[in-house]
Amino acid sequence: MSIINEFYELSNGVSIPKLGFGTWKIPGGQLAYDATKQAIDLGYRNFDTAKKYENESSIGQAIKDSRIKRKDIFISSKLPPEVMTFQEVLDEFEKSIENLKTDYIDLYLLQAPWPWNDMGNIHDRDNMEVWKAFEKLYKDKKVRAIGVANFGVLDLENVIKDSEISPMVNQIRHFVGFTQPKIMNFCVENNILMEAYSPLATGNLLTHSVIEEIANKYQVTPAQIAIRYCIQHGTLPLPKAIGKEHIEENAKVDFTILPEDMKRLEKLPDTDPDSNIVK
Repeated sequence: MSIINEFYELSNGVSIPKLGFGTWKIPGGQLAYDATKQAIDLGYRNFDTAKKYENESSIGQAIKDSRIKRKDIFISSKLPPEVMTFQEVLDEFEKSIENLKTDYIDLYLLQAPWPWNDMGNIHDRDNMEVWKAFEKLYKDKKVRAIGVANFGVLDLENVIKDSEISPMVNQIRHFVGFTQPKIMNFCVENNILMEAYSPLATGNLLTHSVIEEIANKYQVTPAQIAIRYCIQHGTLPLPKAIGKEHIEENAKVDFTILPEDMKRLEKLPDTDPDSNIVK
């Protein structure tokens, strides 16, 4: 079975395809439309965007034009992190719904635990107000699942302790050499699926000598090793690509990295050149 047709099950029973199509830094307009359309044609059914990416409309149009049944496409979007009041959350959500040309969103995430201009500071009270609005969207069946992005352990604990519904997903930077084990362990213990954005380390893994060596052993590409590594970690990778060749390549990860090679990859030093990047 192709990885495109395999699923994780979220804590509420919702199924989500194990491989997603990331759209961070794909400009809205023809580029985002064409990339999304190509991905759909190649079998992708899981698409990740955000209001901040300014490409929701293009992605929504491509999905609509594909004529694939809405129930067969999984759409994720994110609330801008500077939105901090209950009503503002509901208003922003409606804008995303309109952009995406849909009646509901499959997964809605709070993009970060702090506004971009106050990165790293504590906004526990604000996050709880946002989360109450997320719970309302979920109860009103406007979304099928709710979660967060770029949340550390303390941020997650803050939301969980006073919430009626716990986050189902945490989307973070996760790739060979940068796995954030403390966050990962917490998510596993609390039945929170980790999505891995930038699984190729924004391209920096593609020329890594060890990854190239292992890729040659399996007769695959470094990108395919990096994506498969995330899947075998139990995370959901969201590789981004624009050209058809790379979009297709990223989905061909129906092989298994042997334990000895996983151990080699686990031992690689920190490969993250931009540990402060969030998306």
